[in-house]
Amino acid sequence: MSNTEMTANVPWLGVIADDFTGASDVAGTLVGAGMRVVQTFGIPDPSVQLHDVDCIVVSLKTRSVPAAEAVVESLAAARALKSRGVQQLYFKYCSTFDSTPEGNIGPVADALRNEFVPAGQITVVAPATPALRRTVYNGVLFAGPSLLQESSMRNHPLTPMTDSRVPRLLQAQTKNYVGHVSYSVIESGAPAVQSQFQTLSGQGREYAVVDTLSDRHLATLGAAVIDHPLITGGSGLVGGLAAARGFQVQPEPAGATRPAGPAAVVAGSCSEMTNVQIDTFRQSRPCFLVDPVAIAEGHDVVGEALLFARENLANGPVLIHSTASPEEVSRAQKQLGQARAAEITEDSLSAIAEGLVALGCRQLIVAGGETSGAIVRRLGITTAHVGREVSPGVPWLKTETNPGLSILLKSGNLGKPGLFLDAWEHNR
Repeated sequence: MSNTEMTANVPWLGVIADDFTGASDVAGTLVGAGMRVVQTFGIPDPSVQLHDVDCIVVSLKTRSVPAAEAVVESLAAARALKSRGVQQLYFKYCSTFDSTPEGNIGPVADALRNEFVPAGQITVVAPATPALRRTVYNGVLFAGPSLLQESSMRNHPLTPMTDSRVPRLLQAQTKNYVGHVSYSVIESGAPAVQSQFQTLSGQGREYAVVDTLSDRHLATLGAAVIDHPLITGGSGLVGGLAAARGFQVQPEPAGATRPAGPAAVVAGSCSEMTNVQIDTFRQSRPCFLVDPVAIAEGHDVVGEALLFARENLANGPVLIHSTASPEEVSRAQKQLGQARAAEITEDSLSAIAEGLVALGCRQLIVAGGETSGAIVRRLGITTAHVGREVSPGVPWLKTETNPGLSILLKSGNLGKPGLFLDAWEHNR
């Protein structure tokens, strides 16, 4: 089936993403695969018309909320997508399987299976995203050359990942049985994968964690699950699904008019890569640090940050960040408590972003999943058309609810060191 045969106004794929930057990640992958994509922030209102799209990506903030809440929101998103004629659902989580033994990947996947998957059919679990150097071999998840548990994810403040074996991680979160599809089966092609699904189903397995080392494996897997009503995974597999349905990577589109007005970066992520990106930026551009402890002590840090921006925006991009070293983060959490420190940081950065837009900012990079969610909601953004990726997993979004505003939502560890300096040239 070629993409020209698709029904113009009925999206065939609906993605439910458990955080906002992860939603942008998968949306950018789909655009790169030749699809027309709209990203919504929260469940789209039934009255909102979304024309000529192949995929709707629904951005939720369910990764770290109580499992019951994540289930309710995810099911509501799935039902909304199905009401728009979506044929296939994709539950998207991070390629590092960010979760705890309580969830939320397992509980959400279970709820979606119960409602949308016929008895006896396997549901794929495919976190691997080779473009981001996240791979699975023998059921073990690697972040680059390192085991997941040996990467920076081991020290994540909300979802510390101390185990690398995906079947074991998922089995702790579900009462359904988890199986595994090995590298040798994937290498043998889509029919072999489908046969293994049948074998696992006969053994009473409901989930299948799939070894994936390359984009070729993603293409094989996409062909194997083309008719599955529910798929779960990172952003990698959607490219395989698009290829299986006949979509082709399109050449770079003709450049649109670049948004006028100042540009800024707001960073709340404390990941290693975001720290590197900030260090690279500050070598040539002005930066302002937001300290949650100072805010708790009564300092008007938001006002100071916006004064800094007003004085510097006319001369090029500026960066405002709460990003700090692990030691500094630990200090703030000890003084304020983890929840209070996070709340102060999100509230402050979202207020600063709102102030930046009021100052005329029309190009905004936001780093960090929680920060992205807080800022998007503060700005009232509900839908956006997804552009081409600046780098894997990082596309520009042309917002519809804030005409003229382009926003880039970056997950903490994504992008190259110079992203905050280079991304503006891609926003066309």
